Amino acid sequence: MANDTKERRTTKFELVQAVYQKLGGFSKKESADLVDLIFELMKETLGRGEHIKISGFGNFVLRDKRERQGRNPQTGDPIVISSRRVLTFKPSQLLKQALNAGDTTPE
Repeated sequence: MANDTKERRTTKFELVQAVYQKLGGFSKKESADLVDLIFELMKETLGRGEHIKISGFGNFVLRDKRERQGRNPQTGDPIVISSRRVLTFKPSQLLKQALNAGDTTPE
């Protein structure tokens, strides 16, 4: 396998497979339901404006950005950038250390 990290992605299917293989005791459907439930709970929590803190992993925070002035990069004309909510992720110190130490190699 090439060491091209720009092209490598982990899909939801792969997460389901990992739950099925590593935890045991769950059927493939139950593993899929478990992964779906986790994502659904995360969406609901963020939708209420709450933060998600996963110890040893990081924090997911939904921020409200206010309306502001910007420029169309092609024409240079001023435009108004509408207010919106953005999701940010701040990795924990443990995750940063693990990534920098190269501890994420596949088994």
